[in-house]
Amino acid sequence: MAKRTVPLVLLLLVVYGVCVPASAQVCRLLGQPALPLLHAQKDINIGAIFSFHRSALLKIHPFTSKPEPTTCISFNLREFKFAQTLIFAIEEINNNTQLLPGVFLGYKIYDSCSSIALTILSGMALMNGYEETLRDTSCSRPPAVHAIVGESNSSPTIGLASLVGPFSLPVISHFATCACLSNRKRYPSFFRTIPSDYYQSKALVQLVKHFGWTWVGTVRSRSDYGNNGIAAFEEAAKQEGICIEYSEAIFKTDPQDQFLKTVEVIKKGTARVVLAFIALGDFVPLLKVISQHNITGIQWVGSESWITSRTLAETKEYSFLSGAVGFAIANAKLMGLREFLVNVHPDQEPNNEMLKEFWETTFQCSFSNSGSGGCTGSERLAELQNEYTDVSELRIANKVYTAVYAIAYTLHNILKDIKTSTKSKKKNIMKLIKIKIMDLSSQVLEYIRGVQFTIKTGEEISFDASGDPVARYDLVNWQPVQDGSLQFKNVGFYDSSLPSEQHLQVNQEHVLWAEDSGQLPESVCSESCPPGTRKAVQKGRPVCCYDCIPCGEGEISNVTDSSDCFPCDLEYWSNESKDRCVLKVIEFLSYTEIMGMVLCIFAFVGVLLTTIVSSLFYLHKETPIVRANNSELSFLLLFSLTLCFLCSLTFIGRPTEWSCMLRHTAFGITFVLCISCILGKTIVVLMAFKATLPGSNVMKWFGPLQQQLSVVSLTLIQMIICVLWLTISPPFPFMNLSYYRDKIILECNVGSALGFWAVLGYTGLLSILCFILAFLARKLPDNFNEAKFITFSMLIFCAVWFTFIPAYVSSPGKFTVAVEIFAILASSFGLLFCIFAPKCYIILLKPEKNTKKQMMMKSLHKTL
Repeated sequence: MAKRTVPLVLLLLVVYGVCVPASAQVCRLLGQPALPLLHAQKDINIGAIFSFHRSALLKIHPFTSKPEPTTCISFNLREFKFAQTLIFAIEEINNNTQLLPGVFLGYKIYDSCSSIALTILSGMALMNGYEETLRDTSCSRPPAVHAIVGESNSSPTIGLASLVGPFSLPVISHFATCACLSNRKRYPSFFRTIPSDYYQSKALVQLVKHFGWTWVGTVRSRSDYGNNGIAAFEEAAKQEGICIEYSEAIFKTDPQDQFLKTVEVIKKGTARVVLAFIALGDFVPLLKVISQHNITGIQWVGSESWITSRTLAETKEYSFLSGAVGFAIANAKLMGLREFLVNVHPDQEPNNEMLKEFWETTFQCSFSNSGSGGCTGSERLAELQNEYTDVSELRIANKVYTAVYAIAYTLHNILKDIKTSTKSKKKNIMKLIKIKIMDLSSQVLEYIRGVQFTIKTGEEISFDASGDPVARYDLVNWQPVQDGSLQFKNVGFYDSSLPSEQHLQVNQEHVLWAEDSGQLPESVCSESCPPGTRKAVQKGRPVCCYDCIPCGEGEISNVTDSSDCFPCDLEYWSNESKDRCVLKVIEFLSYTEIMGMVLCIFAFVGVLLTTIVSSLFYLHKETPIVRANNSELSFLLLFSLTLCFLCSLTFIGRPTEWSCMLRHTAFGITFVLCISCILGKTIVVLMAFKATLPGSNVMKWFGPLQQQLSVVSLTLIQMIICVLWLTISPPFPFMNLSYYRDKIILECNVGSALGFWAVLGYTGLLSILCFILAFLARKLPDNFNEAKFITFSMLIFCAVWFTFIPAYVSSPGKFTVAVEIFAILASSFGLLFCIFAPKCYIILLKPEKNTKKQMMMKSLHKTL
């Protein structure tokens, strides 16, 4: 039986669907449709959703019966003023003969009670109308409104934008700032007249950076507004090197323990600056707890949601907010708005319960009470100064006003194009609207994207590709007044349309800081690292917590809070403070330093002594001791020794191209000349002894001419070596950067190492040969025997130069040159003293021995 029943029911449904006319088919809504609280039906209608009540009472539904209507509590005067501003703008447009001429705008305004669910319900009513019975024609007629203004909070607006987006119904919010709403894929029909939190977050980061705060705490609403706002702030702050000490999230319905926990975190934190990116309704419970715990000394930075709240500023318990700074929407003056607001009266719509609730909330009376606390209706709004009647702060109300005008200009552009395309006369415009009303709804979204206009306040309005306006903010500072309350003072602005370096402008001298201080508070985890140091992040802590490490030798940092030290170029070195690279000290053996002066003195002493010896020999040139020792070679030897002493001076002073070539070649040639003379004298001694033997004629082969030619020949070989050296690869000045890190050694590079060692090698070869011959001739008769003195002199010479090589290689910088000069002077003095001192001694102190007879007696004595 059950099996036959199901097909039978389906058959009856099919027959009913075929037989019953389409116009008779109806659908009924489950429950009552949402009704607008304020409405006026006109040619074209605008929808609006405001939070006339701060919250809706949550009820537990048993799901066994029909839910009871939602009860809304805590009437919100600010939101009611927003709604009246919308009506004011619409009536102003309707009275404007230039804007939408012949067309009148109406409105349908709903209360969301700050509830996402009620916002969505209101949005559906604005799309579908509020008839209880829906027919097939309900789906083909246009929406009840052509655009929606609202909501004030981001979370309900997200729900509303998600709902109406697929139906291309524009939503223009005046106060929903969540950056997430700029996502065109998710919210294709969303626009707003208030800047996105993306720009506010960037502005707040620039503000914090401007004041040098790198260590801040944050408190946010646990909502889309707070979460997305702080996320954008933290991302931008990280790029600017700003650290977040803590980030607390709260919501107005949180238990008291959550607020106490947040206050404890703020109290224990070391950050003196706290950013409150928080909705006003969430901030008030937290402020109450803060005031109870008497927390002061905090520099508050606020978002636009509360930074211009008169309620907070006029509450003396919140005086600790003095000095707060934050960005607010630019203020505006709407002429005629206050007169419009104070003319609102419940008698205008006697059956409107919301107007009665507004009146009761404003005057703290009741229409149901006929006694002393009852409302008479004779109360005057014009005599009242409260959040509703105050028109000194119309920052957000102006955005409602702007949203209405955006819709009006969009409609105006559409109707103007329709009129132009049909060439219709003005008197037929209403008929044309009725004909085109179906197309009009689909064109609003397309036209609003490109709308541009200027409102009466002088502000130019347009939307970018994401539906956002140009970001402009006033920088507001809370400053105390005599009655103990706080006032808002503009101390700067932020304008994203200006060049990036001009976005933020601050009049810092007009800012009053926390605790009414004129001193800019500091909020850093670590003090700034001065130039000459680098930051080293403390282990396990944020990057703003660091130690200052001095830069190493040869490294600098020339900015405050440098993260690294940078090495100087090769020719530069760090100064003592490590904040600047200076040219390295160029070191060379100078005439002005002690060591250079001492060596110069010794060189001149050597020249002087050599000159004295030469003069002495010249005065006694006819004496036997001078004549017996080859006077021509002796004078040539003294001349070469003078050159040896003088050539040492070429090693002192700043090396140049010419001095480098001169010092090595002069040294090589003069010493070879000197040694050639000594070698000639040694050979003369040997030849003279051989000539005394019977039958010997050796002296004819080594007479004075041959001696001179041998000296010239040996010296010429050295000169040829030097010429080849200078031609192929001459010595040159060289800046040695590798030996010392902190200074440059200016020295002479030998150019060709082969040429350098060839000069030394040839000199050494002659020295060794001379030493060997002198050693062999050391036992010849005394009157001829100069060989033993030559032996001593060459022994000193060879010892000096053999020890010179390792000392030369191992000596650093200018000491290398000093070692070479010392070797030249030491060997020169050795030759001078060993060869000529004994002769000078006889000439000056023992003249009786300077006779031919004495010479012959010595020779005879030696022979016997």
